[in-house]
Amino acid sequence: MGVQGLCTLLENHQDVYRDVRFRRNRLVIDGCNLLHLLYFDSGLDQNHGGEFAAFEALIEKFVKALSDCRITPYVVLDGGSDYTDKKLETVTERATDRVNRAHKAAVEGSHQGILPQLANIVFIQTLARLEVQVAKCYGEADQEIAALASEWRCPVLSVDSDFFIFDLPGPVGLLPISHFQWEAVQGTGSQRYIPCKGYTTSSFCIVFQIQPRVLPAFAALAGNDYVKLQRSESPIKWAQFAGPDAYWKTRRLEGLLRWLRSFSEPRDAFGAALGLMGGLSEDKKKHLLQDLHWGMEEYKLPPSSLKKFFIHGVVPPFPAVEEVAGRVPDWVRLPLTQARLTSDILDVLLLRRNSLNNPVEHGDMPSCHLMSRPLRQLMYGLLLDEGEEVTERDRDGLQVIFSPVKAVVPGNGQQLTLNSLDQADPSLRLQVLLEALGMTEASLSVLPPQLRLPVAATYYWRNAQPRADGKLLKALLLGLSNGDTLSQRAALQLPNQQGGQNLDVRLVHAINQWKSCLKVSIQLNQLLGNPLPEPPIARLFQGTLIHQLVHRMRSGEKTKLFRKKERSCARLYQTMMTLVHQVHTQKAPAALERHQRAAAASPAPWRRPLDDLTPNLTLNLTQLFLLYGDDDEEAVTEACSSVKVQEDLHLTELVSVKTRYRAKERNNRCRNPELARKEECRGWDLL
Repeated sequence: MGVQGLCTLLENHQDVYRDVRFRRNRLVIDGCNLLHLLYFDSGLDQNHGGEFAAFEALIEKFVKALSDCRITPYVVLDGGSDYTDKKLETVTERATDRVNRAHKAAVEGSHQGILPQLANIVFIQTLARLEVQVAKCYGEADQEIAALASEWRCPVLSVDSDFFIFDLPGPVGLLPISHFQWEAVQGTGSQRYIPCKGYTTSSFCIVFQIQPRVLPAFAALAGNDYVKLQRSESPIKWAQFAGPDAYWKTRRLEGLLRWLRSFSEPRDAFGAALGLMGGLSEDKKKHLLQDLHWGMEEYKLPPSSLKKFFIHGVVPPFPAVEEVAGRVPDWVRLPLTQARLTSDILDVLLLRRNSLNNPVEHGDMPSCHLMSRPLRQLMYGLLLDEGEEVTERDRDGLQVIFSPVKAVVPGNGQQLTLNSLDQADPSLRLQVLLEALGMTEASLSVLPPQLRLPVAATYYWRNAQPRADGKLLKALLLGLSNGDTLSQRAALQLPNQQGGQNLDVRLVHAINQWKSCLKVSIQLNQLLGNPLPEPPIARLFQGTLIHQLVHRMRSGEKTKLFRKKERSCARLYQTMMTLVHQVHTQKAPAALERHQRAAAASPAPWRRPLDDLTPNLTLNLTQLFLLYGDDDEEAVTEACSSVKVQEDLHLTELVSVKTRYRAKERNNRCRNPELARKEECRGWDLL
């Protein structure tokens, strides 16, 4: 919902607040609000892909502050879109605004309040790891948050303007995040508290001299996400009723509040407001009056459906509405409420629609989500019948577009049905996921579990069209191999910010494509019951670090990335690079048949332990090269680049490849073991 300008109005009327020392209490948190404010207010990167390790640390610090003050948080998140579509116009307008702001950020390098892709996954993963109780609603969360806080008589933490309208009982109804000083915990021992400001609707009504019953009518007349009174043929100029001292930015709201002082009932105020709008037809008046009552009804609190979930684990019932009854299987409700499934699933099931959020990206570049569309088509196929259409909201240039996309269920996916998907054989679910990504279980078995999904997603992204920059691929795999982006930045002595470095829009676009592929891979993995472990995003990807690594590679600057104590990271990097490049073997079945006897003579490298893998990687790459001969020069080039990676890392003895693409033979290090030892101590120079 939202009443535009209300937060600004209250900042200019600080007497509506009272000082609070908050401690030893429950706290219902508007999760989406907290996510955005924590990220944006901290000044973290928005344009280069995000700073997720720092974001994770910030969330940890926030939760610790609550724990120190004996505050028990309950985080509630928004779910799917309203199945009635009564906010569709508003949502589409906001999507258009986001696309334009994202383009402006790409052109100017300015922060435009665009949350990086994967930030919401980092938020949920971190809260889960910290064992913070989280619930995702089936729809918009505002009413559920207010209802839960009302029944528990505890405050809400948010800065959403709608919570200034909900009648929240208790001595402190709302704690605005903007005044919640969680970084400045005071007191000692069991008396520690967070200094903040509290708000109640009774205080608002006293300050602005209106009746409490009229407050929801004020929100409807001011215009929220459901009511657009100002767009009517004869909009009311509420500013004419404002006093001479009214602040110019809030004159409209102050004028409306002064006008409402003479009314004690909403229906009287609505009737008088329609009278101010001049010669409206009776049908038009009836329609506007219905919208006003509809907008006001949004502030009535239903019984809480989350109270039993948080206390007893009872899953909320799905709304028993005829239009949506039966579309959502019962098994979906629990993982969805636990935030282990994306709410996009509800939009697909109920609305046959999926809204894709656009990250910072130049408008001249194609949408980054086009590359991951085949993965989404499989997800639609698992949720719906094959051939059904889902409307995707994306962008074309700077225009928001709605495109029909067909659901597809290839291969083993045809053995799965939505109603029993959670009961399907785990190995079958894994095969469906890996088929979509083009990987095999045997190939991934050499990797640590937490890297299997991101490497498979990288494998998919690397071989989609157009081809990604090889230097970006190296940078991404370096981040994955280290597993600690903050320590990697420190080891490389890289600054925390980009400084004056211009935004490389092509690099940003390529990173967005990779992140889109990873995000959809995670969503598909969740839908299939997590046949692969979900990767800890904050520890594997750092957008600013990737940009700086690619920039150094392109500039030719030498950087020692692997020290002598990090040989396992170097071997892991080498393994991932080889796996990503081996995709081409699946594109030449005839060549594979010609050489299967040669391959059978040497056990497949992915069936050996990781420690035994590296001495044979070069041989595997040589076999990959031979599969193609002279038929695929690009594949040969990529095979040779993998061999070059091994040369750069100084990890294996290269075999001589006697073809026109021969790689340099390495000097036999065994002849000079002392020199080899010194090289290892100096570290590996990758770039």
